[in-house]
Amino acid sequence: MKHLLLFVISLISFFGYSQNNTIAFGEKLVFTASYNMSGLLTDIAEVKMETSKISTSSSTLMRLKCTAATYSNFDSFFKVRDLYESYVSPKSLTPYLYKRDINEGGYYKFMQYKYRRKAKSVESIKKKRRSDGTIWEEKKQISIGSNTKDLVATLYTLRNLDIHKANVGDASSFKVLFDNQESTVVFKYLGKETISTAIGRKECYKIAISLRDSDVLKGNNSNIIWLTADANKVPVFAKFKIPVGNGELKIKSATGLKN
Repeated sequence: MKHLLLFVISLISFFGYSQNNTIAFGEKLVFTASYNMSGLLTDIAEVKMETSKISTSSSTLMRLKCTAATYSNFDSFFKVRDLYESYVSPKSLTPYLYKRDINEGGYYKFMQYKYRRKAKSVESIKKKRRSDGTIWEEKKQISIGSNTKDLVATLYTLRNLDIHKANVGDASSFKVLFDNQESTVVFKYLGKETISTAIGRKECYKIAISLRDSDVLKGNNSNIIWLTADANKVPVFAKFKIPVGNGELKIKSATGLKN
């Protein structure tokens, strides 16, 4: 799930960002995640992206929730139950709180970021399970850039970017905070392509992704995401290649769209 999200959200600093005109409360996107096993792409997990309204004593926030769960027939092999969520401004998608809770094949990890924008810092809490079953906790104060965001907030922000202004071959980069480290992501716009999906035949923006000074994503133009070339910019298809193999992400359904 970590590598998948790093790939999918790698587009934050496209050629311009406007206020949120794309993401609505109550949107739900469902995907099938496939992995190459013995030369065959096999459906192994379901990924969901959902939004909801959260009211506090002083404001209204949008909860951006991403989950991944292996199908039951794969649970005995390598059970995955991952949760990523970010609480953001509904207008700007600026994050205020981020949480990550993952359970992967018996491995457990929890991360939380509380943003301090004026101080350009994050209050971080990390929890992991030791071999004896006990949990250890680490707290840190981390300096970040003024535009650095977490994975989930970045994922939704990309859908408000002015991709239509990009020229084929244009490239750019941005920073995302993951595991208390800022990573630089580079993308290249490859143009438009019309593809068949479970929600219909869609004209899409095609974008190649890479991570600077990292071997997480392999190959030249081997990591690509397709976003619908309309007002919703729904991610409908992705191909990724990582050190342990390659796979795909395909949309199954999209409901509650704003436009």
